Amino acid sequence: MLASAAIRLRLLDVPLDRDEGEYAYIGRLILDGVPPYERAYNMKMPGIYVIYAAALAAFGATAAGAHLGLLVANALGTVLVFLLARRWFDLVVAVGAAAIFAAASLNPELHGLGAYAEHFMLPAVLGGALVLCAALESGRPVGFATAGLLFGLAFVIKQSGGFLIAFPLTVIALEALRGRRAWSRAVRAAALVAAGAVTPFAVVCLWLSLAGTFPAFWFWTFRYAAEYATLQSAGAAARMFGSTVGYALPAAWPIVLLALAGLVAPAREPRDRRARALGALLLACSFVAASAGLYFRQQYFLLLLPALALLAARGAFAIARVIPAAAARRPAAGVVVIAVATIWALVHDASVLFRAAPHVVSRAIYGRNPFVESVEIARYIRERSGKDDRIAVIGSEPQIYFYAGRPAATGYIYMYPLMEAQPYASQMQRDMIRELEAARPKYLVFVNLRASWLATPASDSTLARWFDRYWRDFDRVGVADIVSRDVTRYVWDDAARDYTPQSSIWLAVFRRRD
Repeated sequence: MLASAAIRLRLLDVPLDRDEGEYAYIGRLILDGVPPYERAYNMKMPGIYVIYAAALAAFGATAAGAHLGLLVANALGTVLVFLLARRWFDLVVAVGAAAIFAAASLNPELHGLGAYAEHFMLPAVLGGALVLCAALESGRPVGFATAGLLFGLAFVIKQSGGFLIAFPLTVIALEALRGRRAWSRAVRAAALVAAGAVTPFAVVCLWLSLAGTFPAFWFWTFRYAAEYATLQSAGAAARMFGSTVGYALPAAWPIVLLALAGLVAPAREPRDRRARALGALLLACSFVAASAGLYFRQQYFLLLLPALALLAARGAFAIARVIPAAAARRPAAGVVVIAVATIWALVHDASVLFRAAPHVVSRAIYGRNPFVESVEIARYIRERSGKDDRIAVIGSEPQIYFYAGRPAATGYIYMYPLMEAQPYASQMQRDMIRELEAARPKYLVFVNLRASWLATPASDSTLARWFDRYWRDFDRVGVADIVSRDVTRYVWDDAARDYTPQSSIWLAVFRRRD
């Protein structure tokens, strides 16, 4: 845990990416007394925004503050993996599982260094699983309700957490099927878990109702989210799954092989069989959660890491048991196997984890996405505007709002929903235009990068036609020309007016004429 924290401490200042920028911007709005979905719209559940608000309040409203929040969540997750493995298996396996989780959760190919919602869901899920095990032994109703409450917290952090409630309910059902619990007691326990799981969502609904943003919350997190979840085709999903696995496996294949060994290795005693079944069930539920919408983005696979770590640790010691030369010293041999797997994961990404500067890490992970440039652009705007001056980013780079510390002139901090083939897109474009015209932002930032729009030939062109006229009331005062991964040319003020970008990827800053 400490070794993982040391690596993360070195990389606290890695620039925020889009998701992190969104969470940080809305987290800051919450600290300013603005409820979610009032001035910024997206389909994420509000739990992640509250977590970010807490991290920024505790550690500072900077990228480092957000990443310190991740460090704390990851350390807590490591401890909970250890406690869960100790309860399911034994102390030796628990130490191995914690080590594997700590190493695997650093994987840059899974965006392990970014403060994504999945990282913050894991402590809630692992805590819920741990409390569930204690409740199954004691039979105390409060234990089942608390387990459900923790799984419910995962849902209000991100919708995919809702699929994980299948884990405690399935465990309770299996206990009844195997005769370990009467059906009447099982039904009562399941009802308590379900009631606990609903509670965080009920609190969120009450909070946002009192704040006046419940209609917007419901639209974005359920109505629009339901449309978004049906946009991905089977072919695109298969390609995305293959791409993500291809990114992650080079560093993680020893851990995956050990997890497979943990699944298929013979179980010599009932406790081991039960623990393996629980690990397999957790892995299955986590995979379903990671598959929500069939988008298979890299960070979604972070949800699989606890189950993989538990099974991989079991697999390491199972392998040690069947090797004749190692059987007599199974703990030591198992530790060697785990050490090889974890060291491989770290060595594979050593240049990112141990050597590269924070801005180089951003380039290595995200390519020419303008996360490094967002810091400089926001600095320019912040130094030339007042605290209440509104700005607008015509693109999907909400981190600029956070860095600049200026309010957005529109709640549409992403362009993606406006470009999608979903029934609300055209109205969203008209709403954004109306908000921008009413707010009269002092600065505009235009992002010329496909990844910031994801427009298709079928996308509504209303916004593009409108902006082609709208920007003429502004002067171009800055250009960030991303020439290559290593070179960005910044041009400011009068020099930016007639500058022609050399690259196809650039950002332009505009200031409204007096």
